Amino acid sequence: MTLIKSISGIRGTIGGAQGDNLTPIDAVKYAAAYGSWILAQRVKENYRVVVGRDARISGEMIQQLVMQTLVGMGIHVVDLGLSTTPTVEVAVALEHADGGIILTASHNPKQWNALKLLNHKGEFLNAAAGQQILDTAEKGDIIFAAVDSLGEITRNDAYIDMHIDEIIDLSLVKPSAIQKAGFKVVVDGVNSTGGIAVPLLLEALGVHPVKLFCTPNGEFPHNPEPLKEHLGDLMQKVVEERADFGIVVDPDVDRLAFVDEHGEMFGEEYTLVAVADYVLQHTPGNTVSNMSSSRALRDITEKSGGNYFASAVGEVNVVEKMKETHAVIGGEGNGGVIYPELHYGRDSLVGIALFLSYLAEEKCSVSELRKRYTSYFMSKKKIELTPQLDVDAILAKIVKKYASENLSTIDGVKIDFAENWVHLRKSNTEPIIRIYTEAKSQIEADSLADRFIAEIKSIATL
Repeated sequence: MTLIKSISGIRGTIGGAQGDNLTPIDAVKYAAAYGSWILAQRVKENYRVVVGRDARISGEMIQQLVMQTLVGMGIHVVDLGLSTTPTVEVAVALEHADGGIILTASHNPKQWNALKLLNHKGEFLNAAAGQQILDTAEKGDIIFAAVDSLGEITRNDAYIDMHIDEIIDLSLVKPSAIQKAGFKVVVDGVNSTGGIAVPLLLEALGVHPVKLFCTPNGEFPHNPEPLKEHLGDLMQKVVEERADFGIVVDPDVDRLAFVDEHGEMFGEEYTLVAVADYVLQHTPGNTVSNMSSSRALRDITEKSGGNYFASAVGEVNVVEKMKETHAVIGGEGNGGVIYPELHYGRDSLVGIALFLSYLAEEKCSVSELRKRYTSYFMSKKKIELTPQLDVDAILAKIVKKYASENLSTIDGVKIDFAENWVHLRKSNTEPIIRIYTEAKSQIEADSLADRFIAEIKSIATL
């Protein structure tokens, strides 16, 4: 099994040996290191950290371990219980807390869990802070509180509702127009906290939700990554219910995908594109996505008179570039929408509200909206890492071979050819090499990915 320690958090499989998996001892170790980092940020009388979790089977166990560890360091905890990643991010800011922890392994299967770590702004830690926590965990020089200085846990179940209120108050969210449109929407909550939050949002906006897999028991009914090959039930349900469209989120509700009224995928990459199109029409400006995201965002940004910028993969990198370029919207092509008017974090709930507002304004179907955008096709493949694979050496040889092309090594290797592109990088969350390609047809995108998989394997055997 696996334990992945990175600057973006601690992710691993439940059970097994300490240090090789996310065991109770590992959860305490890294929670304590994070608590130590919190205490070192500034001197004050009281420290508070917001903690929430998705509906994974292991979630309650890990949450109790993490919270009680923070209590043992003299840190007060605001316990959100079952929540979403963006809700915890919003709560940190509203609570004026010192940080936050979300217990979720995002799109990974149910045997995984993770500690996602936030700073006092409710944003993911930068590389320096993440490395400091990893170093502290390894050194183990952590001081716990005396008995009279222990922290306390306060439960607050109101934050999903408060998050929704913050969204409805946004100027570009149009509750009256949405309610007037009378939308009927199928929601696939993958039996996690999206099954709580998304229907609540829809009902608050006057939308009729049809619930599919919305029981938050952590028994994922399909692979929780919101990709076409996993969403047959949702596609079928949309058609059966004669719904206007379908919504699917990942277990912690920071990735969002749509299915149109015909039961066809809108395209995971086009979630951000459509929402950005709406935002740019009302507030022209710059946009940002990561290097593995579709060129379609660049197209609509330049059409509106703005500038598009690409960042390294990872939410913290996208946010940093958005702040640097004063972007009005950004995110990641995996269905992650970041709208800074609310907060700097991927947020499916705000994405849904903006998408509904756009549909209500345009008075068009989801399939009609999709036809407005240039059709790019993406292939997302991977190679499982083995001990004998030297990823850095392989990528260095790829760079040398394609040195004459438009090439970037900011994050792995991205090669922009005239009609397509390929991005090769080692994953931060799984023991794999990701191979992403995009082209004007699916056949071409798949062929390009297969070509580079073959090249990588050829190099690895030399």
